[in-house]
Amino acid sequence: MTSSESKTTEVKKPLTKNQIITNIAETTGLTKKDVNSFVDALTEEIKKSLDKKGAGAFIFPGLFKIDKKQVKAQPAKTNVPNPFRPGEFIDKPAKPAHLKIRVRPLKTLKEMV
Repeated sequence: MTSSESKTTEVKKPLTKNQIITNIAETTGLTKKDVNSFVDALTEEIKKSLDKKGAGAFIFPGLFKIDKKQVKAQPAKTNVPNPFRPGEFIDKPAKPAHLKIRVRPLKTLKEMV
């Protein structure tokens, strides 16, 4: 096994942005600057889609879908049964309203793994 084969088959840590850009540039034959501008443009599109005026979702065809959901505020609760110690009761504090972001894999990504 050569060193180039071991690099492509064994990934011990997640790749950094620079490593991803370098790999894509080598694979496609584009310059690093072009690939970097594409990644920045994709980031902006995701930001626009998830913004207050956006659609609230972003779909990267075949790979993943990012959803944004507004979660309502939860009031404080008293005398709630403790799930870890039966017979005990606990008080749960109130939770403010917040946004929840969910990234779901699509069919092609599921088949890759």
